[in-house]
Amino acid sequence: MDNDTPDEVFAELKTEHLGGWGVAQIAVGSGLAVYAMWVGILQPGFRRVPLRLQVPYIPASRAQVANVITLLRGRKGSLVDLGSGDGRIVLEAHRQGFAPAVGYELNPWLIRLSNFHAWRAGFHGKVTYRREDLWKVDLTECKNVTVFLAPSVLSLLQDKLQAELPDDAIVVAGRFPFPDWKPCRIEGQGVDRAWAYSMQAQKQHNSRKNDKL
Repeated sequence: MDNDTPDEVFAELKTEHLGGWGVAQIAVGSGLAVYAMWVGILQPGFRRVPLRLQVPYIPASRAQVANVITLLRGRKGSLVDLGSGDGRIVLEAHRQGFAPAVGYELNPWLIRLSNFHAWRAGFHGKVTYRREDLWKVDLTECKNVTVFLAPSVLSLLQDKLQAELPDDAIVVAGRFPFPDWKPCRIEGQGVDRAWAYSMQAQKQHNSRKNDKL
């Protein structure tokens, strides 16, 4: 069974008679595994965060990472990933020449996981992961920003980004777009889609909008 594909394993489970005790064991085991992940990895990052601002950890797919990097093509300099999770966006940004590449993440376990991934990739000491609240991060000198956050957070983050980022900055959102911003470019399809936003265009749009009020 070591060489079985996931589909073959699931097919075999469907045809095998597990019985009541077998089903119970699977249910309990699965529940304990999920609970252990929540307590050990996810919960520490949520304790200090209001409910509407909590963002569950969902790793970015390879396609999502590739789409984000594609939208950053031609850019250079530093990069900041807000809510960096396991650090894969920061690692790929470093591979593409962005320096420094910094991830901000509130969950201490994900910071440890990010540093492990950096060490395994041979980038230990070349990328940075900081345990900081993204709302307190100074973005005034950031030119390239990436985010994989929930819509409820993005709607509030718009004001901070617009107030702090310089005009020549670009923001790339993965998985969900900013609700009130118009993207300058879109890459990918479905859940792998990513959106790029020009801060200069966004500020000009808001300025024209305010002039009409």
